[in-house]
Order: sequence, then C-alpha cells, then structure tokens
Amino acid sequence: MRAKTLLIALLGFFALTQSAISLADTANGKALYSQRCAVCHGADIKGTGPLARKNNPPTPDLTTAAFKKRLNDYPGVIVSSVILRPNGDLIPKTLRENGVKIPPHAWSVNDFRDLHQYMSGVISHTNK
Repeated sequence: MRAKTLLIALLGFFALTQSAISLADTANGKALYSQRCAVCHGADIKGTGPLARKNNPPTPDLTTAAFKKRLNDYPGVIVSSVILRPNGDLIPKTLRENGVKIPPHAWSVNDFRDLHQYMSGVISHTNK
C-alpha cells in the first residue's frame, strides 16, 4: 500500500512539474521579441521594422507559407537563428551601422522557449 501511495505521489509530482515546464510565458516571449527582434522583423513579424530594408539581404517576412513550412519541418529554426546567427555578422552590423544599441542578454532556456512560442503563435495566426 505504501509503495502504491508513493508511486501515485511521484506520478502527480512529475505531472505537475512537466506541466509547469511546458508552459511558455507569452509575456516574456513578446517582451523579448519587442526588445530584440522587432527593430528588423517588425511588430507583425513580416519584415516591416525600421531596419528591415537596411539589412542586406532585407529582413524576411516570417509569415509566408514558405517560412511556415520551414517552421513546421524544423521547429527549432527560430531558436537556432538566435543562437547560430546563420548570417554571421549581419544583425550586429546592421545595428552598428544604424546606431541602434540593443544591450546584451543572458539567454535562458525559458527565454528561448518563450520567444519560440510567442513567434510561432503570431506566425501561425497570420493568413498567408
């Protein structure tokens, strides 16, 4: 009986911690996006930010069917773009050339999760 009670308690604990871990903080994701991404990608994630056309190549519209497919095929594409910077120095160079200073940020796993969840939600709700 004691083992059964312990097992039920452990299952309940794991269920609660799993639920808490998987819940993204949408407010944090939106704040991170607004502070760090919108200057190029725009509030609508369509590449309409004030620096969008100053990038070479221009900032892409992430609400297109092609990007939605890419996000579906490779769910980590948003996070990997932040971590790996596949365009090399493009983002820092564009910011420097336009006098825009975005302070460094110590990214956490939760930050990446929240940013991904926020952006994926906006992208999936666009009609393209």
